[in-house]
Amino acid sequence: MNISLQNVDKVSALLTLKLEKADYQSRVEKTLKTYCQKANIPGFRPGMVPMSLIKKQFGKSVLVEEVDKMMQEKVNEYIRDNKVNMLGMPLPNEEKMQPIDFDTQEDFEFVFDIALAPEFTAEISSADTVDYYTIEVSDELIDQQVKMYTQRAAKYDKVEQYEDKDMIKGLLAELDENGNTKEGGIQVEGAVMMPAYMKNDEQKAVFNGAKVNDVLVFNPAVAFDNNEAELSSLLKIKKEEVAGVKGNFSFQIEEITRMVPAELNQELFDSVFGEGAVSSEEEFRAKIKEGIAKQFESDSDYKFLVDVREYLVNKIGKLEFPDALLKRIMLLNNEEKGEAFVAENYDKSIEELTWHLIKEQLLENNAIKVEQADVMNMAKEATRIQFAQYGMLNIPEDVLENYAKEMLKKKESVEGLVNRAAESKLSAALKAKATLNHKTVSMEEFNKMFE
Repeated sequence: MNISLQNVDKVSALLTLKLEKADYQSRVEKTLKTYCQKANIPGFRPGMVPMSLIKKQFGKSVLVEEVDKMMQEKVNEYIRDNKVNMLGMPLPNEEKMQPIDFDTQEDFEFVFDIALAPEFTAEISSADTVDYYTIEVSDELIDQQVKMYTQRAAKYDKVEQYEDKDMIKGLLAELDENGNTKEGGIQVEGAVMMPAYMKNDEQKAVFNGAKVNDVLVFNPAVAFDNNEAELSSLLKIKKEEVAGVKGNFSFQIEEITRMVPAELNQELFDSVFGEGAVSSEEEFRAKIKEGIAKQFESDSDYKFLVDVREYLVNKIGKLEFPDALLKRIMLLNNEEKGEAFVAENYDKSIEELTWHLIKEQLLENNAIKVEQADVMNMAKEATRIQFAQYGMLNIPEDVLENYAKEMLKKKESVEGLVNRAAESKLSAALKAKATLNHKTVSMEEFNKMFE
């Protein structure tokens, strides 16, 4: 056996593998002996089939299979052992790869085109200045968060007179053209509405100042702008039946419920952050601000890596790639989409490949490795953020861990978490090395950077 790699240019090479009969013969014979032991051929007892018959029936297919397996093993072994920085996969060279005749040949030569990664140096040092954006936690954001917590812990009081954003419950009945209850028409007992969510202001105004036991007349189709989902839910009918309902309805109010936000007291503080964690409104707001700032930090780090990417791509300059070869590989991976897909998406794929190569080099140069504990911590952090979106901050550690373990059972989740953990570590490493140009921006200004 002989295997060699010859560079065609800086970013492509030819890998040639020559196999002689002595290289693969023992493997072929071993497989044929297994066939002898297992073959079930009429007229012969198991294990007693003559080798000559086995070779006649299976010899060629076994030869093809074993040569192919050996070829793949040796090519992969050579690439791994010699640390060939290959892109994609080896492709048979269309000119030098001769057709193989397994009936007559005993020696085989395989010639592959190899796409090589371009050589470059990606590094960040104090000589490199990169913007780092700190998102300002405004009083308005804190107020919104405080309001959310007081509403989540709100109580609901029964009241006698309707005010904006109250919820009403009662008997809903379809009327005929004369304003009487329609015989056989739609009637919903215990119907629940919040007039504040009506789309039409005139219909919304019908309920202003209404009291328990009042009977009001309104038009649901007009009130909710013919929204199928809302009308279907309110009238308890199928969506396809909504279009046929255009007339007025009566609504006899049986109950008015008003949400009363929780007070800013110790009970609320304890429910949000745990018993005794904060003891005043000032501390409560400070803790909220700290939590928002922590969430914003991950956004800032993400933006930092985006800027590092742009900075290094410009610093390194345009890299040379074996375009024709990479397009062949891309076409093989997307055969059903055809050449038009390759032509349309190739440049974008090269942009992503360039950043991938830069990032891999940065990870290696900074000795960044993602351990199982890193993935678990990232899963717990993702779970913590999900709970925080619903105002649940004081989540026990065992609950976070159980949710994280469930997340790690999904392969696609694990891949995403590994990537996030790697980028988190990389961001921390590069922030420590680069000269950061600190800038404080509002949340609105920050979001506009991604438009």
